[in-house]
Amino acid sequence: MKIFTLEVGNLGTNCYIVFDEATREAAVIDPGGGFADINSFINREQLTVKYIINTHGHVDHILANLQLKDATGAPILIHEADAAMLTSGQRNMSAFIGGSVSCGPADTLLKEGDVIKVSAGVALTVIHTPGHTPGGICLLTDGVLFSGDTLFAESIGRTDFPGGSYSQLIANIKEKLLVLDDAVRVLPGHGPETTIGWERNNNPFIQ
Repeated sequence: MKIFTLEVGNLGTNCYIVFDEATREAAVIDPGGGFADINSFINREQLTVKYIINTHGHVDHILANLQLKDATGAPILIHEADAAMLTSGQRNMSAFIGGSVSCGPADTLLKEGDVIKVSAGVALTVIHTPGHTPGGICLLTDGVLFSGDTLFAESIGRTDFPGGSYSQLIANIKEKLLVLDDAVRVLPGHGPETTIGWERNNNPFIQ
């Protein structure tokens, strides 16, 4: 498994392209902008995009969904509790920053425990971690956690947006993420990567 990271959009969202080095099958996680750069990498590496996955429905994580779907034919996946955010500028927050973005409906709705099989050797397990949004998810595979806007390096996702809950977010981080091995790499929706062990010992929000 290989992981390529692009910082996209005005809010510096981490878009991850996860792919099987042998088969060239891939998933794109959180294409929140930067379509040209994402598509350029896909074409350069001769990847077949199997899935477009949103860790949640805020505009800075979904903005390039439709362009990417048009270019690759890949389906859009999001947790069922955030599905309405894809088609509502009010819910995905784009209406509050000068526009109203609709990415069309999701093709597949995710839930806790779903396994997204990118290839024979790459699979992503869905961990539902509401708190930042009702349908926020993390994705776990082979010692790597894509944490969306749930967990950051020494920080956590905001909970003051509609649908957010501080107590719910903290509970999910402690009950679902901190039970993972210390060595698990955490690749967040914004900012630098970290590890579960580092966050367990150093994150001031979860001590």
